[in-house]
Amino acid sequence: MAIVYFMTSNIKPPSSPDPELEITEDEEEESELDYFFDQPGTLPGTLDLKTDAVSPQMVVIEYSQTTAMRTIINSPSEYTRYHNSECISWLDIQGLGNLETWRQMTEIFNLHPIALEDVVNVPQRPKVVYYDNPDHVVIIAWMVMLSPRSQKLHKEQVSIILGEHYVITVQEKPKYDCLEPVRNRIRQNQGNITKYGTDYLAYAILDAIIDEFFPVLEVYSDMLEDLEDEVLFQPQSKTMQNIYKTKRDLIVLRRAIWYQRESLNILIRDKNRLVSKKVRVYLRDCYDNTVNIRDMLETYRELASDLISIYLSSMGNRMNEIMKVLTVISTIFIPLTFIVGVYGMNFDPATSPWNMPELKWYYGYPISLALMAIMAGSLIYFFWKRGWFNDFSQFDRDN
Repeated sequence: MAIVYFMTSNIKPPSSPDPELEITEDEEEESELDYFFDQPGTLPGTLDLKTDAVSPQMVVIEYSQTTAMRTIINSPSEYTRYHNSECISWLDIQGLGNLETWRQMTEIFNLHPIALEDVVNVPQRPKVVYYDNPDHVVIIAWMVMLSPRSQKLHKEQVSIILGEHYVITVQEKPKYDCLEPVRNRIRQNQGNITKYGTDYLAYAILDAIIDEFFPVLEVYSDMLEDLEDEVLFQPQSKTMQNIYKTKRDLIVLRRAIWYQRESLNILIRDKNRLVSKKVRVYLRDCYDNTVNIRDMLETYRELASDLISIYLSSMGNRMNEIMKVLTVISTIFIPLTFIVGVYGMNFDPATSPWNMPELKWYYGYPISLALMAIMAGSLIYFFWKRGWFNDFSQFDRDN
């Protein structure tokens, strides 16, 4: 059956994120932060929200096999008309909001205070948590992307609250969104998303988040190839910094995918009534993707570690080449310096016939120059035959 996509007045379908959006310096610094932690003595369930925080943008996508409607609401209280609907509703909260927003969310969905803490106080470790209310499950995931211009890694927590007739997603910064393919599938009635329940919607969201790792890993693969060429053929002072930055980002990606793999395993293994047996099959495929991503990350991390060793060896080889050149030059000039030193002594030939009689030779100066040239040439020929002038610091690009 064809799907009809209704929209309220003056509301357009969500657009794809602007590819030219740039992560600011403050956001780049925040992306390096570790997990959120409370100050000692803080009461459980305390929300870390700014006092002047504005209300988040909230979008409700309500759909069935025949219809789909997208509506922007101003507060959670406006969601109550969708709460008991037979259709599936997706409440997409873009921004963390303020205390009033989450007070209303608690009243409508009966959310546990610790669940709110996991959703609002970001970043949390990716996980799946069951609370006192058996009507919903909280899933914490990490969405990753690269800044288009600076190629710096950004990660963002996406919180998913899975209920029987609803799915709630909470994003801190909505412009870093990878869920547009899921929205398009609902709008265009593609696949099974409108045929199955909320558990399939939650799976589709998790699958989109995990699939976003692959283009990011492709960029890091290209980075490592470029770094490998740079280390082997033209190491620079910034090469080590770039390697360490890449390795650090790979560690962040590994932490993200490692815990999300465990979260999917929990959803597959636990017999929760909100996740059907049919959807568990799709979750297993999603789990396989996390395993593939983890294996790729392990390979990239090993390659980054090897690049550090190669860089240090390459720099050591270059230093050895420099020392070899200096040693050859010094060795050539040592006998010449000896001759110059001998004939620089202040012995008077007139006092004794043994006091440097060659100083009175008619061709003494040309003979001394010729002697020094012969000695230098002999040493150079000897070193060349020994292979000392071969350059071992460079690698052949063709081999």
